[in-house]
Amino acid sequence: MLLRRAQHRTAEDAALSLRLIKNLVAGKVQNSRWLLNRTAREVNDEAERTRLAETALQLAYALRELPAAPHADAARGVEGRAAALYFDVFPLHLKPTVRERFPFDGRERRPPRDAPNCLLSFLYALLRHDCVAALTAVGLDPFVGFLHVDRPGRESLALDLMEEFRPLADRLAITLLNRGELKLPDFAEREGGAWELTEAGRKTLVAAWQ
Repeated sequence: MLLRRAQHRTAEDAALSLRLIKNLVAGKVQNSRWLLNRTAREVNDEAERTRLAETALQLAYALRELPAAPHADAARGVEGRAAALYFDVFPLHLKPTVRERFPFDGRERRPPRDAPNCLLSFLYALLRHDCVAALTAVGLDPFVGFLHVDRPGRESLALDLMEEFRPLADRLAITLLNRGELKLPDFAEREGGAWELTEAGRKTLVAAWQ
């Protein structure tokens, strides 16, 4: 109870909240850079390697900009711009032959309009579940966050905690597609254009996650 009270007081303190928000954004952006640089070292195409490395450099500039953010919305703006840059080159993480089978035209969540978006959304749901469990286990309130503003029924602190780990979930998605552990028959397109994992696809994904 004392821990939760301290958490709630901190959430009401703009200066303390801003420090936490900057740390959360910095962790996410740094791990995004790690994934971009890792793929850049692995790809054979020089033009793709350059695009990945240049994007990683732009994220480094975002990290330098972050400490000067005067308020929470400015820090959130840095995170939003970094995420847009990151997902703009996301298809380059996939092998060219995989890219042909699994086209990706930007991040779409509700609903996911292609198999990669479906895969990312499912992984993020697993990650959110684990974050809620971890926060609850140590006595924190998963519904009172900092980077994500409070909304009824939204586990804002769990979403905050997720941010730094999203690129690690992305890496798993990339690995499963590139290795052929998930194939097109593991996905199904519903009426209206939304995509979902089949039962077999979910089993493969959950086993890999665990």
